Amino acid sequence: PCAAMAFADVLEQVGSTGRFQVLHVTLLCIPILMMASHNLLQNFVAAVPPHHCRAPTNFSLSHLDPQVALLLTVPRDSDGQLSKCQRYSNPQWHLLARNSTSEETGGAAQSTADPFTADLEGCKEGWEYNMTSMPSTIISEWDLVCDLRSLKQMGQSIYMGGVLVGALIFGGLSDRFGRRILLLCSHLMMAVGGTCAAFAPNFSVFCLFRFFCGMALSGQVLNSFSLIVEWIPTRVRTVVGTGTGYCYTTGQLILAGVAYFIRDWRWLTLAVSLPFYVSFLYSWWFVESARWLVLNGKTKQAVQNLRTVARVNGRRAEGDKINTEVSISMGILGVKLGRNVESFCMLQESMKKEMSCSQGTYSALDLLRTPAMRTITICLSAIWFSTSFAYYGLSMDLQKFGVDIYLIQVIFGAVDIPAKVVVTVSMSMIGRRPSQCAALILAGVTVLANLLVPYEKQTLRTCLAVLGKGCLAASFNCCYLYSGELFPTVIRQNGMGWVSMMARLGAMVAPVMLILGETVTWLPGVIYGGVPILAGGFALFLPETLAMPLPDTIQDAEE
Repeated sequence: PCAAMAFADVLEQVGSTGRFQVLHVTLLCIPILMMASHNLLQNFVAAVPPHHCRAPTNFSLSHLDPQVALLLTVPRDSDGQLSKCQRYSNPQWHLLARNSTSEETGGAAQSTADPFTADLEGCKEGWEYNMTSMPSTIISEWDLVCDLRSLKQMGQSIYMGGVLVGALIFGGLSDRFGRRILLLCSHLMMAVGGTCAAFAPNFSVFCLFRFFCGMALSGQVLNSFSLIVEWIPTRVRTVVGTGTGYCYTTGQLILAGVAYFIRDWRWLTLAVSLPFYVSFLYSWWFVESARWLVLNGKTKQAVQNLRTVARVNGRRAEGDKINTEVSISMGILGVKLGRNVESFCMLQESMKKEMSCSQGTYSALDLLRTPAMRTITICLSAIWFSTSFAYYGLSMDLQKFGVDIYLIQVIFGAVDIPAKVVVTVSMSMIGRRPSQCAALILAGVTVLANLLVPYEKQTLRTCLAVLGKGCLAASFNCCYLYSGELFPTVIRQNGMGWVSMMARLGAMVAPVMLILGETVTWLPGVIYGGVPILAGGFALFLPETLAMPLPDTIQDAEE
Protein backbone atom coordinates (compact mmCIF):
# COMPACT_ATOMS: atom_id res chain seq x y z
CA PRO A 1 0.00 0.00 0.00
CA CYS A 2 0.96 3.60 -0.51
CA ALA A 3 2.57 5.41 2.42
CA ALA A 4 1.09 8.76 3.36
CA MET A 5 3.07 11.74 2.17
CA ALA A 6 2.72 14.91 4.25
CA PHE A 7 1.92 18.28 2.71
CA ALA A 8 5.36 19.39 3.90
CA ASP A 9 6.87 16.98 1.35
CA VAL A 10 4.87 18.59 -1.43
CA LEU A 11 6.14 21.99 -0.28
CA GLU A 12 9.71 20.67 -0.40
CA GLN A 13 9.20 19.72 -4.06
CA VAL A 14 8.38 23.31 -5.05
CA GLY A 15 10.77 24.92 -2.56
CA SER A 16 10.05 25.46 1.13
CA THR A 17 12.68 28.10 1.95
CA GLY A 18 13.24 29.83 -1.37
CA ARG A 19 12.71 33.33 -2.76
CA PHE A 20 8.94 32.98 -2.46
CA GLN A 21 9.06 32.34 1.30
CA VAL A 22 11.53 35.18 1.89
CA LEU A 23 9.43 37.69 -0.04
CA HIS A 24 6.15 36.32 1.32
CA VAL A 25 7.18 36.50 4.99
CA THR A 26 8.86 39.91 4.56
CA LEU A 27 5.77 41.53 3.04
CA LEU A 28 3.54 40.00 5.70
CA CYS A 29 5.81 41.29 8.47
CA ILE A 30 5.91 44.92 7.29
CA PRO A 31 2.39 45.77 8.62
CA ILE A 32 3.30 44.10 11.93
CA LEU A 33 5.79 46.95 12.40
CA MET A 34 2.85 49.34 12.75
CA MET A 35 0.57 47.14 14.87
CA ALA A 36 2.26 48.21 18.11
CA SER A 37 1.59 51.82 17.13
CA HIS A 38 -2.15 51.22 17.36
CA ASN A 39 -2.03 48.92 20.38
CA LEU A 40 -0.02 51.41 22.45
CA LEU A 41 -1.19 54.62 20.80
CA GLN A 42 -3.23 55.52 23.91
CA ASN A 43 -0.03 56.19 25.87
CA PHE A 44 0.58 59.28 23.72
CA VAL A 45 -2.74 60.47 22.30
CA ALA A 46 -4.32 60.15 25.77
CA ALA A 47 -1.41 61.45 27.85
CA VAL A 48 -2.72 63.53 30.76
CA PRO A 49 -1.02 66.95 30.84
CA PRO A 50 -0.72 68.98 34.07
CA HIS A 51 -3.97 70.88 34.53
CA HIS A 52 -6.00 73.00 36.92
CA CYS A 53 -9.30 74.85 36.98
CA ARG A 54 -9.68 77.92 34.82
CA ALA A 55 -10.12 81.14 36.84
CA PRO A 56 -13.66 82.59 36.97
CA THR A 57 -14.26 85.04 34.15
CA ASN A 58 -16.53 87.25 36.25
CA PHE A 59 -13.56 88.46 38.29
CA SER A 60 -11.07 90.85 36.75
CA LEU A 61 -7.73 89.13 37.31
CA SER A 62 -6.16 89.83 33.92
CA HIS A 63 -3.98 92.64 35.36
CA LEU A 64 -2.35 90.22 37.79
CA ASP A 65 0.64 87.97 37.19
CA PRO A 66 -0.61 84.47 36.15
CA GLN A 67 1.04 82.86 39.18
CA VAL A 68 -0.66 85.35 41.48
CA ALA A 69 -4.02 84.70 39.82
CA LEU A 70 -3.53 80.98 40.43
CA LEU A 71 -2.78 81.66 44.09
CA LEU A 72 -6.07 83.50 44.44
CA THR A 73 -8.29 81.04 42.58
CA VAL A 74 -6.88 77.48 42.81
CA PRO A 75 -6.16 75.69 46.10
CA ARG A 76 -3.16 73.42 46.61
CA ASP A 77 -3.14 69.87 47.91
CA SER A 78 -1.08 68.51 50.79
CA ASP A 79 1.95 68.12 48.47
CA GLY A 80 1.80 71.77 47.43
CA GLN A 81 0.51 70.93 43.93
CA LEU A 82 -2.32 72.84 42.28
CA SER A 83 -5.67 71.12 42.76
CA LYS A 84 -6.81 69.52 39.49
CA CYS A 85 -10.53 69.45 40.07
CA GLN A 86 -11.46 72.28 42.45
CA ARG A 87 -11.19 76.05 42.66
CA TYR A 88 -12.21 78.76 45.09
CA SER A 89 -15.71 80.11 44.64
CA ASN A 90 -14.27 83.60 45.19
CA PRO A 91 -10.73 84.95 44.89
CA GLN A 92 -8.89 84.55 48.19
CA TRP A 93 -7.41 88.05 48.43
CA HIS A 94 -6.10 87.46 51.93
CA LEU A 95 -3.70 84.88 50.47
CA LEU A 96 -2.08 87.66 48.45
CA ALA A 97 -1.37 89.64 51.63
CA ARG A 98 -0.13 86.51 53.44
CA ASN A 99 2.06 85.67 50.46
CA SER A 100 3.62 89.16 50.49
CA THR A 101 4.35 88.88 54.22
CA SER A 102 5.89 85.46 53.73
CA GLU A 103 8.18 86.77 51.00
CA GLU A 104 9.31 89.69 53.17
CA THR A 105 10.21 87.34 56.00
CA GLY A 106 11.86 84.84 53.67
CA GLY A 107 9.19 82.19 54.26
CA ALA A 108 7.52 79.95 51.77
CA ALA A 109 5.47 81.58 49.08
CA GLN A 110 2.89 78.81 48.76
CA SER A 111 0.37 79.69 51.45
CA THR A 112 -2.95 77.94 51.30
CA ALA A 113 -6.39 78.69 52.59
CA ASP A 114 -8.06 76.26 54.96
CA PRO A 115 -10.11 74.01 52.63
CA PHE A 116 -12.70 73.58 55.37
CA THR A 117 -13.37 77.32 55.64
CA ALA A 118 -12.88 78.45 52.02
CA ASP A 119 -15.78 77.81 49.64
CA LEU A 120 -14.71 75.38 46.89
CA GLU A 121 -16.42 74.42 43.66
CA GLY A 122 -15.77 72.29 40.60
CA CYS A 123 -14.16 73.55 37.42
CA LYS A 124 -17.32 75.12 36.04
CA GLU A 125 -15.52 77.03 33.30
CA GLY A 126 -13.18 74.28 32.22
CA TRP A 127 -9.49 73.66 32.71
CA GLU A 128 -6.18 75.12 31.72
CA TYR A 129 -3.52 72.68 30.55
CA ASN A 130 0.25 72.87 30.54
CA MET A 131 0.95 71.83 26.95
CA THR A 132 4.70 72.43 26.90
CA SER A 133 5.50 68.80 26.02
CA MET A 134 2.75 68.27 23.42
CA PRO A 135 0.32 70.67 21.70
CA SER A 136 -2.81 68.56 22.22
CA THR A 137 -4.16 65.21 23.39
CA ILE A 138 -7.66 63.79 23.50
CA ILE A 139 -7.58 64.60 27.23
CA SER A 140 -7.04 68.32 26.70
CA GLU A 141 -9.29 68.54 23.64
CA TRP A 142 -12.33 66.94 25.24
CA ASP A 143 -11.58 67.64 28.94
CA LEU A 144 -11.39 63.97 29.97
CA VAL A 145 -10.28 64.80 33.52
CA CYS A 146 -11.73 64.79 37.04
CA ASP A 147 -15.25 63.33 36.82
CA LEU A 148 -14.56 62.17 33.25
CA ARG A 149 -11.09 60.73 33.88
CA SER A 150 -12.37 57.14 33.65
CA LEU A 151 -13.20 57.77 29.99
CA LYS A 152 -9.47 57.54 29.22
CA GLN A 153 -9.45 53.90 30.33
CA MET A 154 -12.81 53.36 28.63
CA GLY A 155 -11.30 54.46 25.31
CA GLN A 156 -8.61 51.78 25.56
CA SER A 157 -11.15 49.17 26.69
CA ILE A 158 -13.35 49.97 23.68
CA TYR A 159 -10.36 49.52 21.36
CA MET A 160 -9.57 46.17 22.97
CA GLY A 161 -13.26 45.30 22.70
CA GLY A 162 -12.87 45.76 18.96
CA VAL A 163 -9.87 43.44 19.00
CA LEU A 164 -11.96 40.87 20.87
CA VAL A 165 -14.88 41.09 18.44
CA GLY A 166 -12.46 40.95 15.51
CA ALA A 167 -10.92 37.75 16.87
CA LEU A 168 -14.38 36.16 16.98
CA ILE A 169 -15.44 37.35 13.53
CA PHE A 170 -12.23 37.06 11.52
CA GLY A 171 -11.25 33.70 13.01
CA GLY A 172 -14.34 31.97 11.70
CA LEU A 173 -14.58 33.91 8.44
CA SER A 174 -11.00 33.19 7.39
CA ASP A 175 -11.50 29.45 7.95
CA ARG A 176 -14.53 29.70 5.68
CA PHE A 177 -13.45 32.22 3.02
CA GLY A 178 -9.67 32.04 3.16
CA ARG A 179 -6.79 33.93 4.70
CA ARG A 180 -5.93 36.27 1.83
CA ILE A 181 -9.28 38.03 1.31
CA LEU A 182 -9.76 38.59 5.05
CA LEU A 183 -6.24 40.01 5.33
CA LEU A 184 -7.05 42.48 2.54
CA CYS A 185 -10.23 43.56 4.32
CA SER A 186 -8.33 43.98 7.59
CA HIS A 187 -5.69 46.25 6.06
CA LEU A 188 -8.33 48.46 4.47
CA MET A 189 -10.39 48.61 7.67
CA MET A 190 -7.33 49.64 9.69
CA ALA A 191 -6.36 52.36 7.22
CA VAL A 192 -9.86 53.85 6.94
CA GLY A 193 -10.67 53.46 10.65
CA GLY A 194 -7.42 55.13 11.72
CA THR A 195 -7.91 57.99 9.28
CA CYS A 196 -11.45 58.63 10.51
CA ALA A 197 -10.34 58.47 14.15
CA ALA A 198 -7.73 61.14 13.43
CA PHE A 199 -10.46 63.53 12.27
CA ALA A 200 -13.08 62.56 14.89
CA PRO A 201 -15.15 65.59 16.02
CA ASN A 202 -15.83 64.16 19.49
CA PHE A 203 -14.80 61.38 21.86
CA SER A 204 -17.70 59.07 20.96
CA VAL A 205 -16.81 59.09 17.26
CA PHE A 206 -13.14 58.63 18.14
CA CYS A 207 -13.99 55.51 20.18
CA LEU A 208 -16.19 54.15 17.40
CA PHE A 209 -13.42 54.21 14.81
CA ARG A 210 -10.85 52.98 17.33
CA PHE A 211 -13.18 50.00 17.82
CA PHE A 212 -12.97 49.30 14.08
CA CYS A 213 -9.18 49.61 14.25
CA GLY A 214 -9.18 47.00 16.99
CA MET A 215 -11.25 44.65 14.85
CA ALA A 216 -8.88 45.17 11.95
CA LEU A 217 -5.84 44.43 14.10
CA SER A 218 -7.25 41.01 15.01
CA GLY A 219 -7.81 40.21 11.36
CA GLN A 220 -4.26 41.23 10.51
CA VAL A 221 -2.68 39.18 13.29
CA LEU A 222 -4.69 36.01 12.70
CA ASN A 223 -4.44 35.91 8.92
CA SER A 224 -0.83 37.07 8.69
CA PHE A 225 0.20 34.36 11.14
CA SER A 226 -1.68 31.65 9.23
CA LEU A 227 -0.33 32.71 5.83
CA ILE A 228 3.19 32.66 7.26
CA VAL A 229 3.05 29.34 9.09
CA GLU A 230 1.20 27.49 6.31
CA TRP A 231 3.82 28.32 3.65
CA ILE A 232 6.96 27.45 5.63
CA PRO A 233 8.44 24.09 6.75
CA THR A 234 8.54 22.86 10.33
CA ARG A 235 12.28 23.34 10.75
CA VAL A 236 12.13 27.14 10.38
CA ARG A 237 8.89 27.84 12.23
CA THR A 238 10.66 28.87 15.44
CA VAL A 239 13.01 31.29 13.70
CA VAL A 240 10.29 32.83 11.54
CA GLY A 241 7.86 33.06 14.47
CA THR A 242 10.47 34.86 16.52
CA GLY A 243 11.26 37.16 13.60
CA THR A 244 7.64 38.27 13.38
CA GLY A 245 7.75 38.92 17.13
CA TYR A 246 10.76 41.18 16.62
CA CYS A 247 8.76 43.14 14.07
CA TYR A 248 6.26 44.00 16.81
CA THR A 249 9.16 44.89 19.12
CA THR A 250 10.64 47.18 16.49
CA GLY A 251 7.20 48.70 16.11
CA GLN A 252 7.27 49.81 19.74
CA LEU A 253 10.52 51.67 19.09
CA ILE A 254 9.08 53.16 15.90
CA LEU A 255 6.06 54.41 17.86
CA ALA A 256 8.31 56.17 20.38
CA GLY A 257 10.19 57.90 17.56
CA VAL A 258 7.09 58.89 15.59
CA ALA A 259 5.32 60.14 18.74
CA TYR A 260 8.39 62.14 19.75
CA PHE A 261 8.46 64.06 16.46
CA ILE A 262 4.67 64.26 15.94
CA ARG A 263 3.24 65.58 19.21
CA ASP A 264 -0.27 66.49 18.03
CA TRP A 265 -2.61 63.56 18.65
CA ARG A 266 -4.53 63.94 15.37
CA TRP A 267 -1.44 63.96 13.17
CA LEU A 268 0.06 61.10 15.18
CA THR A 269 -3.04 58.94 14.71
CA LEU A 270 -3.00 59.70 11.00
CA ALA A 271 0.72 58.95 10.70
CA VAL A 272 0.39 55.44 12.14
CA SER A 273 -2.66 54.67 9.95
CA LEU A 274 -1.55 55.77 6.48
CA PRO A 275 0.99 52.91 5.98
CA PHE A 276 -1.86 50.40 5.96
CA TYR A 277 -3.10 51.80 2.65
CA VAL A 278 0.22 50.65 1.18
CA SER A 279 -0.15 47.25 2.84
CA PHE A 280 -3.62 46.92 1.33
CA LEU A 281 -2.32 47.61 -2.16
CA TYR A 282 0.56 45.14 -2.20
CA SER A 283 -1.40 42.43 -0.35
CA TRP A 284 -3.21 41.67 -3.62
CA TRP A 285 0.02 39.91 -4.65
CA PHE A 286 -0.29 37.25 -1.92
CA VAL A 287 -1.32 33.72 -2.88
CA GLU A 288 -3.82 31.82 -0.76
CA SER A 289 -2.59 29.02 1.50
CA ALA A 290 -2.45 25.81 -0.56
CA ARG A 291 -3.00 23.84 2.63
CA TRP A 292 -6.29 25.69 3.27
CA LEU A 293 -7.35 25.32 -0.37
CA VAL A 294 -6.84 21.54 -0.31
CA LEU A 295 -8.75 21.14 2.93
CA ASN A 296 -11.65 23.15 1.47
CA GLY A 297 -11.83 21.16 -1.78
CA LYS A 298 -10.31 23.86 -4.00
CA THR A 299 -7.64 21.57 -5.39
CA LYS A 300 -7.18 23.23 -8.79
CA GLN A 301 -6.37 26.56 -7.14
CA ALA A 302 -4.07 24.80 -4.69
CA VAL A 303 -2.08 23.20 -7.52
CA GLN A 304 -1.96 26.54 -9.35
CA ASN A 305 -0.56 28.23 -6.24
CA LEU A 306 2.02 25.49 -5.78
CA ARG A 307 3.15 26.03 -9.38
CA THR A 308 3.44 29.76 -8.70
CA VAL A 309 5.64 29.03 -5.70
CA ALA A 310 7.77 26.69 -7.82
CA ARG A 311 8.28 29.35 -10.50
CA VAL A 312 9.25 32.05 -7.97
CA ASN A 313 11.68 29.63 -6.31
CA GLY A 314 13.28 28.75 -9.63
CA ARG A 315 11.80 25.26 -9.77
CA ARG A 316 9.55 25.62 -12.78
CA ALA A 317 10.23 22.05 -13.92
CA GLU A 318 9.10 20.62 -10.58
CA GLY A 319 6.00 22.80 -10.66
CA ASP A 320 5.05 21.74 -14.16
CA LYS A 321 5.08 18.09 -13.08
CA ILE A 322 2.20 18.73 -10.67
CA ASN A 323 -1.16 18.00 -12.25
CA THR A 324 -4.64 17.43 -10.87
CA GLU A 325 -7.60 15.42 -12.04
CA VAL A 326 -10.91 15.49 -10.20
CA SER A 327 -13.28 12.58 -10.70
CA ILE A 328 -16.74 14.12 -10.32
CA SER A 329 -18.49 10.80 -10.11
CA MET A 330 -16.35 9.39 -7.30
CA GLY A 331 -15.12 12.62 -5.73
CA ILE A 332 -11.56 11.32 -5.60
CA LEU A 333 -8.60 13.65 -5.96
CA GLY A 334 -5.61 12.40 -7.91
CA VAL A 335 -2.38 14.35 -7.94
CA LYS A 336 0.43 13.37 -10.28
CA LEU A 337 3.91 14.37 -9.30
CA GLY A 338 5.31 13.04 -12.57
CA ARG A 339 8.48 11.23 -11.54
CA ASN A 340 7.30 7.69 -10.83
CA VAL A 341 4.33 5.63 -9.75
CA GLU A 342 5.49 5.41 -6.15
CA SER A 343 5.71 9.16 -5.61
CA PHE A 344 2.36 9.64 -7.32
CA CYS A 345 0.80 7.01 -5.06
CA MET A 346 2.22 8.58 -1.90
CA LEU A 347 1.02 12.06 -2.76
CA GLN A 348 -2.35 10.76 -3.88
CA GLU A 349 -2.94 9.06 -0.53
CA SER A 350 -1.85 12.18 1.35
CA MET A 351 -4.19 14.44 -0.56
CA LYS A 352 -7.03 11.94 -0.21
CA LYS A 353 -6.53 12.02 3.54
CA GLU A 354 -6.54 15.80 3.62
CA MET A 355 -9.60 15.92 1.37
CA SER A 356 -11.44 13.49 3.66
CA CYS A 357 -10.71 15.88 6.52
CA SER A 358 -12.44 18.71 4.68
CA GLN A 359 -15.69 16.88 4.07
CA GLY A 360 -17.14 18.02 7.41
CA THR A 361 -17.88 21.55 8.58
CA TYR A 362 -15.85 22.63 11.58
CA SER A 363 -16.78 25.22 14.17
CA ALA A 364 -15.57 26.59 17.49
CA LEU A 365 -17.37 23.70 19.23
CA ASP A 366 -14.71 21.35 17.85
CA LEU A 367 -12.22 23.07 20.14
CA LEU A 368 -13.92 21.29 23.07
CA ARG A 369 -15.33 18.16 21.41
CA THR A 370 -12.46 15.75 22.13
CA PRO A 371 -10.35 15.27 25.29
CA ALA A 372 -7.03 16.47 23.87
CA MET A 373 -8.62 19.52 22.22
CA ARG A 374 -10.37 20.42 25.50
CA THR A 375 -7.09 20.34 27.38
CA ILE A 376 -5.31 22.38 24.71
CA THR A 377 -8.08 24.99 24.47
CA ILE A 378 -8.54 25.49 28.23
CA CYS A 379 -4.82 25.73 28.98
CA LEU A 380 -4.07 28.07 26.07
CA SER A 381 -7.04 30.26 27.09
CA ALA A 382 -5.54 30.71 30.56
CA ILE A 383 -2.09 31.44 29.12
CA TRP A 384 -3.29 34.05 26.61
CA PHE A 385 -5.61 35.76 29.11
CA SER A 386 -2.96 36.08 31.80
CA THR A 387 -0.18 37.18 29.44
CA SER A 388 -2.28 39.94 27.89
CA PHE A 389 -3.81 40.94 31.24
CA ALA A 390 -0.45 41.53 32.91
CA TYR A 391 1.22 42.89 29.73
CA TYR A 392 -1.26 45.71 29.23
CA GLY A 393 -1.50 46.33 32.95
CA LEU A 394 2.18 47.28 32.83
CA SER A 395 2.35 48.87 29.37
CA MET A 396 -0.70 51.13 29.20
CA ASP A 397 0.04 53.63 31.98
CA LEU A 398 3.58 54.83 31.34
CA GLN A 399 3.09 58.12 33.19
CA LYS A 400 2.94 56.31 36.56
CA PHE A 401 6.69 55.58 36.41
CA GLY A 402 7.61 59.26 36.69
CA VAL A 403 9.96 58.93 33.70
CA ASP A 404 9.70 60.66 30.32
CA ILE A 405 7.05 58.66 28.43
CA TYR A 406 9.10 58.60 25.22
CA LEU A 407 12.11 57.19 27.07
CA ILE A 408 10.12 54.57 28.97
CA GLN A 409 8.44 53.50 25.72
CA VAL A 410 11.87 52.93 24.17
CA ILE A 411 13.02 50.96 27.25
CA PHE A 412 9.84 48.87 27.32
CA GLY A 413 10.27 48.14 23.62
CA ALA A 414 14.00 47.44 23.76
CA VAL A 415 13.69 44.89 26.59
CA ASP A 416 11.76 42.64 24.21
CA ILE A 417 14.93 42.07 22.14
CA PRO A 418 16.99 40.14 24.73
CA ALA A 419 13.81 38.56 26.13
CA LYS A 420 12.88 37.08 22.78
CA VAL A 421 16.44 35.95 22.07
CA VAL A 422 16.43 34.01 25.33
CA VAL A 423 12.99 32.48 24.77
CA THR A 424 13.86 31.55 21.17
CA VAL A 425 16.94 29.64 22.29
CA SER A 426 14.93 28.10 25.10
CA MET A 427 12.09 26.99 22.79
CA SER A 428 14.54 25.38 20.37
CA MET A 429 16.66 23.64 22.99
CA ILE A 430 14.42 22.68 25.92
CA GLY A 431 11.01 22.94 24.27
CA ARG A 432 7.91 25.10 24.09
CA ARG A 433 6.20 23.91 27.27
CA PRO A 434 8.98 24.66 29.82
CA SER A 435 9.72 27.97 28.09
CA GLN A 436 6.09 29.06 28.30
CA CYS A 437 5.81 28.03 31.93
CA ALA A 438 9.03 29.75 33.01
CA ALA A 439 8.22 33.04 31.24
CA LEU A 440 4.84 33.33 32.97
CA ILE A 441 6.03 32.42 36.46
CA LEU A 442 9.06 34.73 36.30
CA ALA A 443 6.85 37.60 35.09
CA GLY A 444 4.47 37.10 38.00
CA VAL A 445 7.30 36.95 40.53
CA THR A 446 8.81 40.26 39.33
CA VAL A 447 5.44 42.02 39.50
CA LEU A 448 4.84 40.75 43.05
CA ALA A 449 8.39 41.72 44.06
CA ASN A 450 7.65 45.27 42.91
CA LEU A 451 5.05 45.56 45.65
CA LEU A 452 7.79 45.24 48.29
CA VAL A 453 9.85 48.14 46.90
CA PRO A 454 9.14 51.58 48.46
CA TYR A 455 7.41 54.01 46.12
CA GLU A 456 10.26 56.50 46.45
CA LYS A 457 12.72 54.09 44.76
CA GLN A 458 11.36 54.76 41.28
CA THR A 459 14.46 53.47 39.49
CA LEU A 460 14.27 50.03 41.10
CA ARG A 461 10.52 49.88 40.59
CA THR A 462 10.95 50.75 36.91
CA CYS A 463 13.70 48.13 36.47
CA LEU A 464 11.49 45.40 37.95
CA ALA A 465 8.58 46.49 35.76
CA VAL A 466 10.83 46.38 32.68
CA LEU A 467 12.00 42.87 33.60
CA GLY A 468 8.42 41.72 34.10
CA LYS A 469 7.38 43.26 30.81
CA GLY A 470 10.24 41.46 29.05
CA CYS A 471 9.09 38.12 30.48
CA LEU A 472 5.54 38.81 29.31
CA ALA A 473 6.82 39.71 25.84
CA ALA A 474 8.69 36.40 25.81
CA SER A 475 5.47 34.65 26.86
CA PHE A 476 3.58 36.30 24.00
CA ASN A 477 6.28 35.23 21.55
CA CYS A 478 6.09 31.67 22.80
CA CYS A 479 2.30 31.31 22.94
CA TYR A 480 1.82 32.61 19.38
CA LEU A 481 4.08 29.90 18.00
CA TYR A 482 2.94 27.25 20.49
CA SER A 483 -0.75 27.79 19.73
CA GLY A 484 -0.21 27.59 15.98
CA GLU A 485 1.53 24.27 16.44
CA LEU A 486 -1.12 22.82 18.78
CA PHE A 487 -4.30 23.69 16.84
CA PRO A 488 -4.85 21.52 13.72
CA THR A 489 -5.24 23.19 10.32
CA VAL A 490 -8.98 22.49 10.00
CA ILE A 491 -9.75 24.61 13.08
CA ARG A 492 -6.53 26.60 13.45
CA GLN A 493 -8.19 29.93 12.71
CA ASN A 494 -11.07 29.15 15.05
CA GLY A 495 -8.56 28.21 17.72
CA MET A 496 -6.34 31.23 17.18
CA GLY A 497 -9.43 33.41 17.12
CA TRP A 498 -10.59 31.99 20.44
CA VAL A 499 -7.29 32.42 22.28
CA SER A 500 -6.90 35.87 20.76
CA MET A 501 -10.33 36.69 22.13
CA MET A 502 -9.19 35.55 25.58
CA ALA A 503 -6.12 37.78 25.27
CA ARG A 504 -8.26 40.79 24.40
CA LEU A 505 -10.57 39.98 27.27
CA GLY A 506 -7.53 40.16 29.52
CA ALA A 507 -6.54 43.48 27.96
CA MET A 508 -10.06 44.83 28.55
CA VAL A 509 -10.09 43.75 32.19
CA ALA A 510 -6.62 45.17 32.94
CA PRO A 511 -7.74 48.86 33.17
CA VAL A 512 -10.44 47.88 35.69
CA MET A 513 -7.66 46.87 38.08
CA LEU A 514 -6.30 50.42 37.93
CA ILE A 515 -9.68 51.73 39.07
CA LEU A 516 -9.62 49.29 42.01
CA GLY A 517 -6.18 50.63 42.90
CA GLU A 518 -7.71 53.99 43.83
CA THR A 519 -9.18 52.36 46.94
CA VAL A 520 -6.69 49.51 47.65
CA THR A 521 -3.32 50.57 46.25
CA TRP A 522 -1.64 47.13 46.46
CA LEU A 523 -4.50 45.13 44.93
CA PRO A 524 -3.67 45.65 41.20
CA GLY A 525 -0.08 44.49 41.73
CA VAL A 526 -1.17 41.32 43.54
CA ILE A 527 -3.60 40.44 40.76
CA TYR A 528 -1.20 41.37 37.92
CA GLY A 529 1.44 39.12 39.51
CA GLY A 530 -0.73 36.26 40.73
CA VAL A 531 -2.59 35.58 37.48
CA PRO A 532 0.55 34.82 35.36
CA ILE A 533 1.90 32.48 38.05
CA LEU A 534 -1.39 30.57 38.02
CA ALA A 535 -1.33 30.37 34.21
CA GLY A 536 2.22 29.00 34.35
CA GLY A 537 0.75 25.96 36.09
CA PHE A 538 -1.75 25.49 33.24
CA ALA A 539 1.12 25.40 30.75
CA LEU A 540 2.41 22.19 32.34
CA PHE A 541 -0.62 20.27 31.04
CA LEU A 542 0.08 21.04 27.35
CA PRO A 543 1.84 18.55 25.03
CA GLU A 544 5.31 19.37 23.72
CA THR A 545 5.52 20.31 20.00
CA LEU A 546 9.27 20.74 19.53
CA ALA A 547 10.30 19.17 16.16
CA MET A 548 6.75 17.81 15.64
CA PRO A 549 4.90 18.07 12.30
CA LEU A 550 2.06 20.58 12.05
CA PRO A 551 -1.26 18.77 12.76
CA ASP A 552 -3.80 19.00 9.94
CA THR A 553 -6.77 17.22 11.47
CA ILE A 554 -8.34 16.88 14.91
CA GLN A 555 -7.26 13.26 14.84
CA ASP A 556 -3.65 14.37 14.32
CA ALA A 557 -3.94 16.57 17.40
CA GLU A 558 -5.44 13.72 19.43
CA GLU A 559 -2.59 11.43 18.42
